[in-house]
This record gives sequence, structure tokens and C-alpha cells, in this order.
Amino acid sequence: MKASDYIARFIDQKGIDTVFELSGGMITHLLDSLNQTTRIRIVSMHHEQAAAFAADGYARVKGLPGIALATSGPGATNLLTGIGNCYFDSVPAIFITGQVNRHEQKGTRAIRQLGFQETDIVSMARPITKAAYLVNNPEDIPSMLEEAFDTAMEGRPGPVLLDIPMDVQRAQISGVEINAELKRYADIDLTPSIMHLVQEIKKSQKPLILAGRGVHAAQMISQFRDFVSLTNIPVITTLLGLDVLSYDDINRVGFIGSYGNRWANIAFGDCDLLIVLGSRLDIRQTGADTGFIEKRVIFHVDCEQGEINNRVTGCIPILANLKDFLPQFNEIANQLHFSSHDKWKENIAALKSKWPDTAELNPAGINPNKLMHILSRTSSKTCGYLADVGSHQMWSAQSLEINNDQFFFTSGGMGAMGFALPAAIGACIALGNKPVVVILGDGCMQLNIQELQTIVRNKLPIKIIVLNNKTLGMIRQFQDSYFDSRYQSTYWGYDTPDFEKVATAYNITSKTIGHENEMEETFLSIWDNKHADLPVLVQVMIDSHTNTYPKIAFGRPITEMEPMAKPLGMEST
Repeated sequence: MKASDYIARFIDQKGIDTVFELSGGMITHLLDSLNQTTRIRIVSMHHEQAAAFAADGYARVKGLPGIALATSGPGATNLLTGIGNCYFDSVPAIFITGQVNRHEQKGTRAIRQLGFQETDIVSMARPITKAAYLVNNPEDIPSMLEEAFDTAMEGRPGPVLLDIPMDVQRAQISGVEINAELKRYADIDLTPSIMHLVQEIKKSQKPLILAGRGVHAAQMISQFRDFVSLTNIPVITTLLGLDVLSYDDINRVGFIGSYGNRWANIAFGDCDLLIVLGSRLDIRQTGADTGFIEKRVIFHVDCEQGEINNRVTGCIPILANLKDFLPQFNEIANQLHFSSHDKWKENIAALKSKWPDTAELNPAGINPNKLMHILSRTSSKTCGYLADVGSHQMWSAQSLEINNDQFFFTSGGMGAMGFALPAAIGACIALGNKPVVVILGDGCMQLNIQELQTIVRNKLPIKIIVLNNKTLGMIRQFQDSYFDSRYQSTYWGYDTPDFEKVATAYNITSKTIGHENEMEETFLSIWDNKHADLPVLVQVMIDSHTNTYPKIAFGRPITEMEPMAKPLGMEST
């Protein structure tokens, strides 16, 4: 069998029905094999970075590795940001790059390059992948594909890169049966750790669960919700865990972190027991001062030893995948009774009433937190939301009303501007062309704006909400705090187009709004019978000096937030 045919059939038999790519000479064999030997949908993007982000969005929906292909040289290097995004956010993916023919590789020669576009992408990608391989032996392809798939999926999911020379792709390999079954891993008995945790829950007066992306990565959403229902423990979430509980769930508290809901951060500081599930307690979740967090009992469940007692010390470790922990805990908890923690929940409700998200700002124009609530209430038909990176991302996290059937995707650890639009393409396709909502700022929109054509060509019902404040708002706010409002490269030397006109050029229905009284009618219109199955873009004009509050006062505990408290030092944005 031709090697590229085998690769195509392998992807198909693993249940992956779509690949994302930008064509180039070194992947023509792969593309032809996918087209001729499978029914896999080939989605041609307009930039390799966008292909990588689309594979990311696809994988988050499917729970299977997203696949992105790129040619050698610049094609391969353009994937790197998307590869890193998958790595930091625990998203399974397989990236396949074409490489120059084996006889064109420089090998050990003391030269920069032998073949045209020859680039050592494996060395570049290795620090941000679970594994990266140059496949120089055609007969290694079956075993390396199996290894790549298993590696991407096992433990903490993540990306794998396979760099395959063009002459290897066209070589004949001996027939090998493809194993379509997903690999199963041996269970571990966590009873002693679970019983210890049960004892602490029984003693606790103010327990909290902190849930992060790991709940999704383990594909344990249903079991997590059972865990919450059984224990009656209130839940705070990280940025990547926003959708683990419905907005109206009685146990949902809110979003914590540097720009978290003020009431949720205060509750975080006040709890006496913290159960960490699928979160690594990074600086954006805890702030720089972790001492106050450590003054409570903390159970940290994680599948990687290095993530436990890293920044926040004194945690009781449970080294386990949530695939093992949650089912075992729930089986034991089913036989037990836990307190309803009503008084604790009443205290949290009082905090939320005292510090509503919609009252943190008093902008000159549209209040973006109010916008998110209205968008949510008018968008019940969406399968989920994808936010890009910046002020709009934090307003989304603070105020979107996400129900149990919806998701929230964003770029967390990498914080990659330009993520949301192409990731929405992948997510929408994974859902069978069902609608999703993209929320971007004007800066993010201009990074991968070319993918509007991919949306149109594939007839994807993606609803695009561009919050246009004509500045890079989060960095502009940083400049207000630390650079005496010198706005170099955020407001000075920066500009935006009229995105309504840009959308029109792509034949996308579009509208601009500038007043709060226009929001509800406009957002309802994107779901009416005329537009429900079509892409639509709404440009929302936001005052350039609208800040993102609350915001942690850097150097202080995470319970002390701007604008009430002032930072003690300079932080990253």
C-alpha cells in the first residue's frame, strides 16, 4: 500500500472525519490520498496557524485528536502557535508536516539547508508537543501513527507532530491492519485517598471545588456534575472550566482569577476546604501571593506529579486522572450523605448580590458585561461560545450565561490572539455545521480575518460578535496603570477597519450597533429564520477607555481587586 494511502485510512478508521490544511508541495500525496481513498472532509484554510486552531476547536468538541496538515518550511513553522495552544490547554492533536525528500536533507552536513524549504520542524516543535518525530523509514509509519494517536490521547492530552518526507509518503509499505479501537488503560484503586477526602468534606463548613480544563480533557463532564450533585459543594471555575456547570446551577459560584468575578474570588479566599479538579493553580488563577491560599486544606487531583505542590504548596496530592478519580469517588459517595452547606451558599449569594458583574464598570457607552448577558439570553440556539484573547475574553468569562448544553472555548495558557475565528470553524464542523458564537476584539479579528472566506465557502452558521473599541484594550489599560497613559502601539499607531464593510466584502450579513438599546433586537435577528443557518457579523462599538474590572491588584491576595485596591508592583497583562 502507498504510505500516504495508509495514513489517510488510519485517520479515517480512528473516527476522525475532518482534517484542516493549507496546501503545499510536500503534502500533495497526503491530500490526494485523503481525497481518493476516504470520505474525510478536507477543509482548506487560508493560513496554517488557522488550520492548527481549527484542529484544536474540532478536538475540543469531538474528544479525538484534531488533524492539521502543512507543507515544509513556512507551512510547518506557521503551525507552531497552534501546536503550543494545544499543548498548554491539553488538547489532543496530530500535526502532520511534509518534509523534503530524504536525499535532499542536509543530515550532518555543516550547512543551513540542502533542500528547498528544508526546516527542522521536529526540533522546533519538541518543547511544545508530547512527542515529535521525523519519519524517515516508510515501514515505521504504522507503528508511529499508533504511537502518535495513543500519546495524544493518554494521560494529559496534547499534540504530537509527525514530519514525513515526500518520498516516504509515496513509498510502498507492507500491509498492516489498522486498530480502530481506542486504547484502554489500567484502573488504579483510589479508595484510601477518596476516604481521606470524604472525611475532610464532612468536617468542612465552607468547602469549594475549583474546576478547570482537566474536566473536559478527561471527558468527565457528566461524572463531574454527579460529583457536585452528590457532595453539594459550591463550584468556582478557571477560565477554561467556565462551562462545567450551567449558569443557573445552584452550586455554581463563578469565575475566579486575575479578572474573576469579585464575589467568586472573595469566596475563594474564605473557603476552609478547596478541592482542585483539572486545574494547575497558575498565577492567573491564584495571583502572585499564594500564602493566603495555603492557609486551608487543599486536595489537588492531577494526572501529573509536577503540577501538584508547584506554586501552591501544602496540597494533599491525589495523583490520578479524573477518568479514574471521579467514577470511583461517585460510587463511594452514592452510599453517603453530605451536608447541603446552605449557610455557606447563602453567604456566597450575598457576596454576589453585593458585587454584581454589571456594576463593576460605568462606561461612556455600551457596558460589555450587560452585553454578554443579553447575548446569552438571545442566543439559546448556539451550541457554544468561542472567545478570543483580551478584554472581551474577560468580559465573556465574567458574564456569559452558559447552559448545560453549551461550551466555552478560548486560548488559555498560550493566550493566542487570533484563536477564536478559526477554532470556531473546527468546532462548527465537528458539530455537524451547527451554530456557534465567536466573540472577538478588533485586534484579534485582524489576525486571522482571512478565514471569513473559509466560513463562507463552507456555509458555516458562525455568528461573529466583534467588540470594536479601536484599541488593544487590555494593554491600553496596562499602559494607564504603569506608563502614564502613553498608548504606543495600542491607541497610537493602531487602527481598525469598518468590520461591517469587511464582512460585506465577504458576502456576510453584517450590522453595526453603538447603543445598548440596539443590542437585544440585533442579537435576536441573527437567529431569525432568515439568518439562522448563515454566518452573521455584528460590530459592537465600545468606548476606547472601557476598562476590564475587577482586576487583581498585583502583589496583593486575589481577594483584593482593582479599582478598589491598588497594585503593589507591575504584573504581566
